[in-house]
Amino acid sequence: MSVTGLKRVVITGVGPVTPIGTGAEAFAQAQRAGKSGIGLIDRFDTSNVASKIAGQVQGDLDEFVDPREARKLDRYVQLALAAAELAARDSGLSEEELRGERVGTVIGSGIGGVKTFEEQAGVLHSRGPGRISPMFIPMMIANMATGHIAMRYGSTGPSSTVVTACATGTGAVGDAARYIQLGLADVMLAGGTEAAVTPIAIGGFSNMKALSTRNDEPEKASRPFSASRDGFVLGEGAGVLVLEEYEKAKARGATIYAEIVGYGTSADAHHITMPAPEGRGAQVAMRMALATAGVNPEQVGYVNAHGTSTHFNDLHETQGIKHVFGEHAHHLAISSTKSMTGHLLGAAGAIEAIAVAQALRDGVLPPTINLTDPDPALDLDYIPEGAREARVEYALSNSFAFGGQNAALLFRRV
Repeated sequence: MSVTGLKRVVITGVGPVTPIGTGAEAFAQAQRAGKSGIGLIDRFDTSNVASKIAGQVQGDLDEFVDPREARKLDRYVQLALAAAELAARDSGLSEEELRGERVGTVIGSGIGGVKTFEEQAGVLHSRGPGRISPMFIPMMIANMATGHIAMRYGSTGPSSTVVTACATGTGAVGDAARYIQLGLADVMLAGGTEAAVTPIAIGGFSNMKALSTRNDEPEKASRPFSASRDGFVLGEGAGVLVLEEYEKAKARGATIYAEIVGYGTSADAHHITMPAPEGRGAQVAMRMALATAGVNPEQVGYVNAHGTSTHFNDLHETQGIKHVFGEHAHHLAISSTKSMTGHLLGAAGAIEAIAVAQALRDGVLPPTINLTDPDPALDLDYIPEGAREARVEYALSNSFAFGGQNAALLFRRV
C-alpha cells in the first residue's frame, strides 16, 4: 500500500464463475447489460420451503475439471478450480511462472463442502456410520479449494484459507495482497468460492426469514436499497484474481486491471446476525482501507456496496458510508452487483473485487438493477438507471458478515 517499503500490488488476471456469466468478458458484458442471474431452483424440490429461487451457475465445468476427478470434489472446489484456471489464463502467466515458492494461494469459503456434508449426513441416518464415504472429510473441509489450486499449479508459496462468512472473498484478496506487499510472494491466486444452493442451506436461511420470497418474479427478487426489498437471494459461484507485484507485472508486459492500495477489517462486536447501528463496524473497515492507502474520502469515486437487499444491511451500510464520507457521500456512485448475481456468501467479495477492477479499467460502473421504488431513508446515488460511463481514480468494495466481521478493499485505476 502507500506505507514506505511495501511493494505495490496489481491485478493481472480475473476468473469469475457466476450466475450471470463465466469468464471475464461474459461477466463484464452481463453487468453492463443489467442482467439478472436469478431463477427458480431446479436442482431439488422446493415445495416445502418459502424461498424457491437462487442464482445458479449455468453449464458444466468439464473444461476445467475432469468429470472422473469431479466425483471426488465438492462443487465448491470445482467452481474454485474453474475460476483459478480462468484467472491464470487471463493473466498470461505460464505454468512455469505459477510454480514454486514465490507463488501463493489464499482461497476462502464461507461454508465449504455443504453439499457433501448434506449427502453424507443422509447416509449416516439411513445406512449408519460404516457407510460414510472415506472421501467425506477431504471433500467437505473449507481449505480444500486452496489446497487443490496450489496442487494444480505447483504453487508452494504462502497459503491459507479465509472463513469469515460473507466477508470471506474480500478478506482473502486483502490477506493475499499483504504477502506481496511484504515481499513474501511475487504472485498470489486469491478469491472465494461457494456452492450452497442445497436443501439444507436454502432451508436454513429461509427459515430464519433472511431470503426473498418473490418467487413469482425471480429476476426482480434481489432489489438492494428498494423500499420493497424482502431479503437476499442466495447464489453460488467463485471468483479468483491473480495478484502480482507491480514491477514484475510491468516488466513482463502484463495487462493490469487495477491496483490494490488499501485494505481494512473490523468486528462489530454487536450481534450474531444484525449489523451494528449506523454501520459502526463497517465504518472502521472503510476508514482503515482509506488510511492504509493514504487516500482521502473525497478522492473515492465509486463504492461497490455489500448491498444484500435486506432491510438492516442496506440501511446501516448507507449510514456507515455517510459517516465515513461526510458530504462527499452524496457525490459518490454506489451500486450493488448482488442485484444481478444474488449473494454468493464467501465468494461475493471476490467477484465484486473483479467487478470493481473491470469498472476501473473500462470506465464503466455496474448498475443496481430492480431499484424502481427507492427507500426514502436511502438517499444516495445507487446507479439505478443502468451501467454508467465514468472514469474514477479510486473505488471501494465492501463486504460484511454474520458474526459482525467486516472487510473493505480500496482499488486505484492504473
